Amino acid sequence: MATATQLQVEEVPQQLNSLQQAISSKVCARVGLLGNPSDGFYGKTISFSLANFYAEVKLTPAAAGVSFQPHPQHDSCEFDSLGALGHRLDTQGYYGGIRLLMALCKRFHAHCSKAGLTLPAKGFSLSYDTNIPRQAGLSGSSAIICAGLNCLLQYFQVPESVLPVQQQPSLILSAEAELGITAGLQDRVIQVYGGVVCMDFDQQHMEACGCGIYESLDPALLPRLWLVWCDNPSDSGRVHSTVKQRWLAGDAAVREGMARVAQCAEKGRAALLQRDTAALAQLMDSNFDLRRQMFGDAALGETNLAMIATARSVGAAAKFTGSGGAIVAYCPEGQQQEQRLQEACAAAGYQCVLAEVAPARHQAVPERN
Repeated sequence: MATATQLQVEEVPQQLNSLQQAISSKVCARVGLLGNPSDGFYGKTISFSLANFYAEVKLTPAAAGVSFQPHPQHDSCEFDSLGALGHRLDTQGYYGGIRLLMALCKRFHAHCSKAGLTLPAKGFSLSYDTNIPRQAGLSGSSAIICAGLNCLLQYFQVPESVLPVQQQPSLILSAEAELGITAGLQDRVIQVYGGVVCMDFDQQHMEACGCGIYESLDPALLPRLWLVWCDNPSDSGRVHSTVKQRWLAGDAAVREGMARVAQCAEKGRAALLQRDTAALAQLMDSNFDLRRQMFGDAALGETNLAMIATARSVGAAAKFTGSGGAIVAYCPEGQQQEQRLQEACAAAGYQCVLAEVAPARHQAVPERN
């Protein structure tokens, strides 16, 4: 059995450990409904917390030391054969969740130190579990980090003045940046707040406040949505990389395209509030089409394009939930169309389930300068 990865801290009296129980936190996957990937380009998005899948982190108090317990599946270093090793890497990639929790702890400590908060020198152990499909564009990595942050905040009783709710997504993103993970704030915002959130990443506000403008919506405004995914993993970093460089270089096509993607979210908010499901369906399709124009088929990947084509073959609106690996679909014609969608996905070898929206953890109220 693999041993825990250790990072020593100052010792604390043994009796402190006996006063506290283990802390656990569950954080759900997420679906980018409209506007993504403009969140990484000062755009706007609408996202919801997906209750179907979640990551859970457990913090166990200790007298001294900080340890990270490897997951028996995701962090395994022992395999039955070379074939088993290859299959595991093909389906789950090279990295487990331990590096995510280590990066979180580093950034958490740095943030508290910069804020002038001296953390008590008490130890703990972190472990995790997750059922979020790997590399499927459902934000599994940030779910682990967010759950770990919740545990640390509770364990160390960090005042909200040190890390306000609206700043937590940026800390989560900074932990991922430590590892070279390319992403925007959208995923971390919805996983901190939960429910359904409209996000405006206005550049002036972001630079002044370090966060976007967030607004919680009633989950009841959403129609029935379907999650479709496959087991063939994709790489979010490769999908984002070229477009980001072009955007930074001032490429007119990318700049205009991202602005139009952001408008999908802005118009989508109005459509949801007016319960205009026809407009919502059109915006979902437009969002994907704009993304395809900017990224190109080679970057999006054959399997991802095939999932979209499968959903659209029955008349459903469809777009990526994130950067590939899963899509969200809406059947405006109702249950018979939903049945056709399920049958088409089954025939193609895709998983297809009704999306369940998780309740809000915090209510986001828009605050503008």
